[in-house]
Formats: sequence, C-alpha cells, structure tokens
Amino acid sequence: MGIYLLDDEIWFPKPELAEEDGLLAVGGDLSRDRLLLAYMHGIFPWYNPGEQIMWWCPHERYIIRPEKIHISHSMKKFIKKHEISIVWNRDFRDTMHRCRMKREKEGTWIGDDMEKAYFALHEEGYAESGEAYIDGELAGGLYGVSLGRCFFGESMYSNLENGSKLALIGLAQKMQNMGGLMIDCQFHTDHLESMGGETISYKEYNEILVKNFAQNN
Repeated sequence: MGIYLLDDEIWFPKPELAEEDGLLAVGGDLSRDRLLLAYMHGIFPWYNPGEQIMWWCPHERYIIRPEKIHISHSMKKFIKKHEISIVWNRDFRDTMHRCRMKREKEGTWIGDDMEKAYFALHEEGYAESGEAYIDGELAGGLYGVSLGRCFFGESMYSNLENGSKLALIGLAQKMQNMGGLMIDCQFHTDHLESMGGETISYKEYNEILVKNFAQNN
C-alpha cells in the first residue's frame, strides 16, 4: 500500500489503507481544519518533536464506552475517604503541558507545535481538559479532542495517587450524562484495561463515528 505524502491541500487517504502498524500518511500540517478532518475519520498525529508529522489510524482501536467505565472496589473506598472534585477546562494549556512534562524523560510526542495546535482547537471549542482534585489539591488531569458525543483522548497525567484515574472516571460520567458514545484511547494499556477498555475493529469504530456525526448534523 505504501505511505501517503500529504501536501497543502486538506485531505487524507482512506483510513483502511493504513499500514499494518497503523501508519497512514506523513506531512501536511496541524491546522484546525486538517486536525478536525483527521479526528472525524479516526486519524491522529503522533511523531517525535522536530520530525515530519506522521498520521496514524490503527486497524484495531482501544476504546472505553462511557457506561462501562470500571470503578474498582478499592477506588470506591478511596472516593468515599476523600473529597473529590473534577473541573473542566480549568487551564487547558497547563494540563497539556503537564502531560508533556510527565513524559519528558522517556520521550514524548507532545512538542511545541502540538501544544500550539491543540490549544487553538481548545479556544474554538474542539478540545477539552479535565482536572481532578483530591482534598483540594490538584491530583491529575487529561485532555483530548471533543466532537459531538465522542471524546478522543490524547494524554493524561497524575501528581497524586489515582489522579488520572479520577479524571477519566469524571470524563466517563460526564459523557454518560450527555449520551456519550465512546472515549477513544487509541492504544491498549493495562491502566486503561483496568478502567473498562476494550479492543474493537476499525469497522466498528467507524460505525460509531458515523452515528456520532450523523446525529450532530
């Protein structure tokens, strides 16, 4: 199939044409219109800062259905023991930067251009952050792209025990209240599996996207 090279025109090849590892195309930019077109089809940028932009669309996707978020017995006890609050869009730029800093030592895809692009999406209402507080102290957070009834998670961080888990639980509960369809986690991790994540095919994933955007037109 080969890797597609993007130009100045806003377009993407069919997601089904992605390589086995999920790589679909390289090049282009992180403009609002290109990013929105990408997420509407399950495509996302992921590359090392300073290198050419790489666009991915894995053949299998890892998602959490909001109504199936798993809250363990130990987490329920933790929540009862502490004062927990979730704040939305407290400071999107700060939350994204904290996610970047937590991964600096091991390597991160969140560079200056990424921070600038996603903050621009946030300013136009297409990206959100959620922050969890434990007993009044900032414990963790997450950010991602929010389109209709789908949330495309990008990254999360913890300052305190259970910080990112609480932010994810808060997101799932918020989405349940609005009839949310899915939280796109992109790839499997043990952490996400413990929270109720599941693997689905791109076909099923795309059916969710079609349902989402059909209902929001």
